[in-house]
Amino acid sequence: MAIKLGPMTRSELIASLSQRFPQLQAKDCEVAVKEILEAITSGLVSGYRIEVRGFGSFGLNYRAPRNGRNPRTGKTVAVPGKFAPHFKAGKELRECVAMQSNKMKAQD
Repeated sequence: MAIKLGPMTRSELIASLSQRFPQLQAKDCEVAVKEILEAITSGLVSGYRIEVRGFGSFGLNYRAPRNGRNPRTGKTVAVPGKFAPHFKAGKELRECVAMQSNKMKAQD
């Protein structure tokens, strides 16, 4: 499998899944991807931490309120506190990526 550097879009993910699993139609892959992403989103919105063993975990990080600056005017602006989504890669994913990057370095 060729390594593509850069972002993978949702449609590219669906196409990749339908090629890898020819018994599934592209529509089935599209529904599966949509449902998984919706489940992760709704879990985060509800305040849950989602953990996929070997892949990683999705959670929320709280960013405290702070004073920022308007870049146009230079005036101080109060930035309210908020929760931001956060992904932490699991051990197996980190090791797999490290092995692949080592292989790519060795080819150079």
